[in-house]
Amino acid sequence: MTELFKTALTLVSFVAIPLLIFLFLGWGFVKKVKVYEVFVEGAKDGFTTAVRIIPYLVAMLFAIGVFRASGAMELLVALLSPVTNLIGMPAETLPMALMRPLSGSGSLGIMTELMKVHGPDSFIGVLASTMYGSTETTFYVLAVYFGSVQVKNTRHALPAGLIADLFGMLGAVFICRVLFGI
Repeated sequence: MTELFKTALTLVSFVAIPLLIFLFLGWGFVKKVKVYEVFVEGAKDGFTTAVRIIPYLVAMLFAIGVFRASGAMELLVALLSPVTNLIGMPAETLPMALMRPLSGSGSLGIMTELMKVHGPDSFIGVLASTMYGSTETTFYVLAVYFGSVQVKNTRHALPAGLIADLFGMLGAVFICRVLFGI
């Protein structure tokens, strides 16, 4: 059963991105959209948006730096490690799980550190990289993108994003245990 699951995942991962590209291009062709021109126009708008989000980005990166430097991350890891042990998640990956909703670059740094210490092919390395791909930088998205368009009331975006991140982390642990289990 596990081998069939691995084979199916390998096949899906091999065809997913090329299939999406061809679907978008095909849909644009069917709808008679000038795909390249629309893409270039979107890239121009993206540059303008990037300039508008710089203040929000600086504020968010500052807050993350304070969070890590204050020792709050280590305290949170110590408090949550009994829970992670129950679900089979190595305590070493808990900083990754906590940092990912806050910062992509911060979580990338943690993932890189885990891979240097434990190796990229270790269970911890594979789990950290799976967590990285299975979740979103929720607080970053709220602070930067919502802020850049002056959205003040995020309503259910934060709880929904954090719940999605939680299930992404749990899904990563489950999938890695099934495929690379210990």
